[in-house]
Amino acid sequence: MRLFLLPLLLLAATAVRAEPSSSKTLLPLFELAGIHLLCEQSLPLLQRGQGESEQKRLAQLFAGEAFCLDLAERVGQRLDEDQAEQARARLDGPLAQRFTAAERAVGEQPEVLGEYRQRLQQRPPRGARVELIRRLDAAARTTELASLLRYEVGKTQALLALRARGENLDEAELQRQTQTQADAIRQSSQQAVESFMLYAYRQMPSDQLAEYASLYEQASVSQLLAVSLEVVPQLFAERREQLRKGAAPAQ
Repeated sequence: MRLFLLPLLLLAATAVRAEPSSSKTLLPLFELAGIHLLCEQSLPLLQRGQGESEQKRLAQLFAGEAFCLDLAERVGQRLDEDQAEQARARLDGPLAQRFTAAERAVGEQPEVLGEYRQRLQQRPPRGARVELIRRLDAAARTTELASLLRYEVGKTQALLALRARGENLDEAELQRQTQTQADAIRQSSQQAVESFMLYAYRQMPSDQLAEYASLYEQASVSQLLAVSLEVVPQLFAERREQLRKGAAPAQ
């Protein structure tokens, strides 16, 4: 528990401006929070089905390392070093490491997850466990992160398809015409996230699951996720604008 500072120290602290977080601090933190997956997965998803020249242009704009660095610089302007350090201490602790190990184990046998999802339809888990999973999902913003990635990639692919036909849409109109897809994307993402968590954490006691959710509910971690979710669409929009300014691909 944080100790209360002496009045003199508290008064002195108000005169010192908090230092913004550096990219060096935030990049490892993105990995702990799962935010780096947005950076890593954006380009491969966007390049799928595109021609060689378009893939190269997309690589110039959405390369994962550069995208994450840009994200870290923007987030760092709104998250100071103390907040970042608090978030790191929570996300890199023993409890978080146990849950991360459980998540990685699922990736080693993805076919088992598919079988588990089929069994869920026949035998739904008890309500209390589902509520804990949903609390964790809400705190860790997992569905939001997954939905945001799918939606922004989909918007960018829609723009690419329009430009391939010699057409174009500005950002506001693109947003308006794709907004109806957002709800469907969120619903399917939530179902996928929920079943993944139920399976990955199936051997974790409920009290540890509640403690893990509480970790993400801490102000420093919550702020990191909230700011990142605000900045990512801005980065996509800026890169789509660069696509609009470039020459349309040859027919």
